[in-house]
Amino acid sequence: MQYSVVNYKTVKENSDFRIDADYFEPRYQKLEKFLFNKKTTELNDFSNFIKKGIFDISPNSYIEEGGVAFLRSGDLKDEFISSDEIIQIQKESHEKEKKTELAKNDLLMAKVGTIGDVAINLRFERLNFSQNVMGVKIKKKYKLVSGFLLSFLNCSYGRNQVNRVLSGQVQQKLTLKDIKKVKIVNLEDQIQKLVSKIVYEAFLLKENSKNIYSQAEQLLISELGLMDWKPKHKLAFVKNFSATQEAERFDAEYFQPKYEEIIEAVKKYKGGFDIVKSQFEQNKKSFKKILDKEYQYIEIGSVNISDGSMEPMILCGDELPANAKIKLQKNDVIVSKVRPYRGAIGIVGNENYIGSGAFTVLQENGVVNKETLFVFLRLKPLLDFSLKFNTGTSYPTITDEDILNFPLPKIDSRIQEEIKKKITEMYETKKLSKFLLEIAKRGVEMAIEKDEQEAEKWINSEIKKLGK
Repeated sequence: MQYSVVNYKTVKENSDFRIDADYFEPRYQKLEKFLFNKKTTELNDFSNFIKKGIFDISPNSYIEEGGVAFLRSGDLKDEFISSDEIIQIQKESHEKEKKTELAKNDLLMAKVGTIGDVAINLRFERLNFSQNVMGVKIKKKYKLVSGFLLSFLNCSYGRNQVNRVLSGQVQQKLTLKDIKKVKIVNLEDQIQKLVSKIVYEAFLLKENSKNIYSQAEQLLISELGLMDWKPKHKLAFVKNFSATQEAERFDAEYFQPKYEEIIEAVKKYKGGFDIVKSQFEQNKKSFKKILDKEYQYIEIGSVNISDGSMEPMILCGDELPANAKIKLQKNDVIVSKVRPYRGAIGIVGNENYIGSGAFTVLQENGVVNKETLFVFLRLKPLLDFSLKFNTGTSYPTITDEDILNFPLPKIDSRIQEEIKKKITEMYETKKLSKFLLEIAKRGVEMAIEKDEQEAEKWINSEIKKLGK
């Protein structure tokens, strides 16, 4: 049992007058004392401003291209804002809200969702952001060490300061005042620049992984002859009544001619075609839940739709939702049945994951390899094709049978092998990027706990091991 004895004067001196027990947990008091004995600078002193984003913006301002990137809390799922679903707002709307404009090397922090997630903008020349995000406009003289600030905020000394101000609230939130007062330990310029350089190299690797995936995608879409395919939504067309009886569907969307174009392209493939269930076996393996055991749970939101990577939620058995149903196996392909057009599709890289029943889970069992299936189902024409089977409007879903009966081209084995190499390379490149971020974060912690020289020596030795 842990407890803290806190003098009332200490509580009263706290500017927020926090009296909840969580705020005074021993680990937080220990952190506070540790930082008090270090030379620190508040995050606010590194910035021109720390603000929350645009409060009221009409969806009519959203556009697909030609505007300014507009980030929401869900876009901060990784440190480099890699999401493919980032929307844009009209330039005129951005100009009206230019007071919250961010540029390269500025930071963003989520206020909702996974609260406290921090990302660095190395991608957009300028951007704006929503009210559920905090933007940190870094002063020009500190731009070169933004990567260090990111690493500090993500390491234990930064993250625990954020976690502390979240504790004890019924509805967790972050305030601007809390974030402005986060204490950054002063380290020598040399270690700050080294960490920032590693962060930038990790970013370049992440970008390269996206390019590698794009190459695999281009190989497949070119092989299928769909390079120039563009969906054409027709307002009017004619179908026989017998077709509606056979499909047991009467909605016009199901019979859109554009879906037939996709099917025809697959059926015309020179190597022939099959259906998914003839080439892949469905994994329906269940598991026995142990209440006090920790599980790594994969839900729809755990899958990064930009590249299929997964970040499991760590939950005890008694915390698992009712939909935690499937024992996933390494190399399974998981395909979302919920909003499938978004592309929450990935290849499982771990033996110990538990999956949501909202996935159809597939295992290799034929001449088509998992990497080719992964890329095929994520092609834009196929994601559009999944709309054909949607039921429901606000939360559209499809079924296992819909996915199992998708047409699947028997791609030439040489093309499949090239795709497999590309996807393997993509995952390895992403893994290396993640390793570099961990080295940067651990290097910051080591510099704080020991000294900068030892941290620099450790960082360089770890980089050497990676062959960088």
